[in-house]
This record gives sequence, structure tokens and C-alpha cells, in this order.
Amino acid sequence: MGRTVEILTGKAELCRSIMGALPDWFSEPEIIEASAQAIEDLPVFGYVEADVVTALMALKPHPPGAGRHLIDAAERFGHESGARLLTVKTLAPRDRDEPQFEATRRFYDRNGFVRAEVFAKLWHEDHPCLFMVKPLADVEAGEAVF
Repeated sequence: MGRTVEILTGKAELCRSIMGALPDWFSEPEIIEASAQAIEDLPVFGYVEADVVTALMALKPHPPGAGRHLIDAAERFGHESGARLLTVKTLAPRDRDEPQFEATRRFYDRNGFVRAEVFAKLWHEDHPCLFMVKPLADVEAGEAVF
């Protein structure tokens, strides 16, 4: 039976060893070396079987970005103002969709917004508007208010 341990030293060497043993996945030496260097300053955990680390995982913390901070501020303002919903409008999916707009929609999805309705001509027929809604939680009850 294996166990998980935190790797505190020798991270790069261990990374090189494991990636080097998996040529079907990692065959380019520059990729292996870049990965080994990248994990040196990250928290790393390994899976140990029979005193050998057979797998590892490096964690790269991602503090909330600007968008998450803005949503937090909007939610605080909404609560203080007695609002029950937050709404946003962004470009709806379309045939020639640009990846940055899909990333924007996924960001709102991950942050609790629901895709409510598409307004095909609110802005322009070539720029359909996706209207998204997020119910605000009732702070005292700890529940969403509808």
C-alpha cells in the first residue's frame, strides 16, 4: 500500500527521473528540464510505493485574480444595497466565436452566474448579448434569495 508525502528536497531531480521514465508522455529533454526547474519553488507531493516515489504532483497556488476581486466587491455592494441578484452581459456564443469570450463566459459560470437569456439584437445582430444572473446569498440565513 502506498502513501503520499510532501517532497521538500530534490524536487527537480525527482521530476527529471519520473518524467524520463515515461517517454511516451515526455520525450523532449527541454520540456523535462523546464518542468524540473519550474517545480523547485512549488509545494510538491509524491506517491511512495515500496520506498520509491512513483508519481508526483506540484501545486501552483493561484490567488484570486482581478475578476474575482471585482465580483467580490460587487457582491458586497449588492448585499449592502439590499440587492437580490447580480447580472452581467457578455457576448453570447456565435459561429465565429473568439476564445477570449468563451473564457469570459466560463469565468462567470465558475463564479455562480447562470446563463439566463440571449438577446440576439440588443447590441447588434453580429454581437448577440448573453445575459447572466447570480442570486446573492442572504447573509443572515446563509441561503440564496430568489
